[in-house]
Parts: sequence; structure tokens; C-alpha cells
Amino acid sequence: METIFRLGEISCPSGTLVVVDGGHLGLWSGERSPAEIDPALLGADDPETAEEVADSVDFAMAGPDASAAARSFGRQPGAMLHDIPASRAAELKGMFEEHCRAGGLDARLEALPSREPHARRARRTAAEGGGSFLMFGIPVVAVEGVPRDRRLPVLATRTGSGPRWSEITVRTSEAPAETSVPLGHIGVDWARVLFGDVDALNTWQHDEPVDGLADVAFWGAAADEAAAAFAAPELGEPGEPGIRGWTGLGVAEAMEKAHAVQSWARENGRRLMVDFRPHSHHWQVMRQIRASELESGTVDVGAARLLCAMTTWGDGYFPVLADLDATGAVVAVRVSFLDTVAEPRC
Repeated sequence: METIFRLGEISCPSGTLVVVDGGHLGLWSGERSPAEIDPALLGADDPETAEEVADSVDFAMAGPDASAAARSFGRQPGAMLHDIPASRAAELKGMFEEHCRAGGLDARLEALPSREPHARRARRTAAEGGGSFLMFGIPVVAVEGVPRDRRLPVLATRTGSGPRWSEITVRTSEAPAETSVPLGHIGVDWARVLFGDVDALNTWQHDEPVDGLADVAFWGAAADEAAAAFAAPELGEPGEPGIRGWTGLGVAEAMEKAHAVQSWARENGRRLMVDFRPHSHHWQVMRQIRASELESGTVDVGAARLLCAMTTWGDGYFPVLADLDATGAVVAVRVSFLDTVAEPRC
């Protein structure tokens, strides 16, 4: 037996919808080159690795058999190879050349003069019929043909009495679906999925506060002791009973308090988790998620409304499908959680 829940609504003024792990949006380059993203956000802390990330190369597959070569080579979705580390570029070109020789394919790899920004990857992928592309190795899905002029409901389906979703669906039309086509997979490392307008993602503030303020929260075995030592009240956030800390502080003051509590816990070997929470778009939506029984929330960015929801399955690689009506128009975009896949090769 299926039960359907309404998680909220989105709006997509550009007509191009992006489906992505909401926890990874700090990596979104928008209209900038991905080379401008701080390699530290990818865990590249040492100078050698950081340089390798920053100097990565994008390749386009060209030639009469480029499409066939892309499908059979199978390293990345589509006829582009993104974010190839500089030290592997020559090796990859050699592998592609050998692959084409063995298959009798007339195709080649051409290095782009500069790396393709993530927003352009999304628009190009959507314009080519919809599908997935990689953002620093993380699969993201884009599809166009989404209504621009109205709010679209986002529904979650639960099969049986368990707590997990079987799928989350953006309904774009009431027309019946005649066919379903796979768009690819999204990679989830933060246990959440976000549905957002491609242009709105360009102004998304993942870590920077939109109001100049931040919260500090802490919890754990030593929380009561820390609350007494620092005169910290209960945070009072819905869905977070017993969490202590401070809300609505200036960023500098909040960082000072967070560092002080962390240092106190480390020096004394006490068990305590400390969370610094700038009032970013990500914080806004996660605040709603923590307070929601359905673990979902929305945030308005410019003229668009975005929705983020927890997968209820944790992390994985989840297929995304488009349902089409008899004319080929998109009537729904669905993320399925019942069929996961292994990590794609890059």
C-alpha cells in the first residue's frame, strides 16, 4: 500500500530544474570556472593535491562517432569529461584513443580552453534532452521543460508502514504519464536531496550568512556542564529539544563562542559536539528540516523556491526519471530510492 505526502512546493522561473545533494552546494561554481572553488572544500588540504584539483582539465568528445564513443567509453555521462586531474589527462587521452581504435570509432578528445562552469553544464545537459553531469565527481541531474509560471508540488511516496520514502516526485502537470525515461543518477553524501532552479543556485549562499548572523549549538554528554560553564541557554529551536547554545549572534561573536566551547571540551577531554551555524540559505532550509516531521524544508532564493528533503535512506547513488505525456512533455521528475547503484567511474 502506498501513502503519498506533500513535502512542499518549488518554483522554477528558468524552466531548468537541477536535482542535487543539498549538502554539496558549497561546491557549485555557478557561472564561474570550477577552478575558482577552494580545493579545501573538496578535502584537498595539502598544496600538491590542491594544485592538482585547481589545474584539472575538461575534455569534449569530437568527431563523427563522438556519441557512440561516449556511450561505450562509459567514464562519465554525456560527451564531456569534466574535472580530470592534470596528472591523469595524458593517460586518459591515451585510453580514449585506444578505445576508439579497438572499436573502429572516429572520435577524439579535445581539451577545453577553460573548464565548463556548473550552471552551463546544467543548461547544456538539460538542452540535450536532460540527464546527469559531474560536479567534482558528484553526479547531478538537470532537466528542462519545467513550467516557469507556477508553483509545483513536491510529493513523497511511502510504501508500507516503514519510515522510508520509495520516491520523491516533482509534479509538473496533471496530464497522465505515457512513458518514463531515465535521466541518470544523483550522488548523495549528505543524506539529502535538493530540487532547485538553475539560476537560483547561482546566488545560493551555502556557508555565508544572508543576514550577517550565526548560531552556535552544542550537545553531548558534557552539554549540561558546558551550559553551566558558559551560561548557555537552551537553543529553543523546533525539533532540537535539549540543544544548548546561542542564536542570532554576529558572525565574529559566534565564532569566538564556538571556538571557546570547543577548546574547553578538548582541553578537558569531555564529549561534546559543537556546531557553528551561519544564517545561510543552507541553514534556513536545514532549520525547517530539523523541525519537520517529514524532514523537508523550502527556501526562497530570488524569484525561485527551492526544496530540500532528507532521503530517509542516507547516502547513495539514486536514479532520477522523467515521466512524459503523450506529446513528450515532462509531467513529473522522480527520484527513486528503491534502486541504488555502485559509484560511477570518473
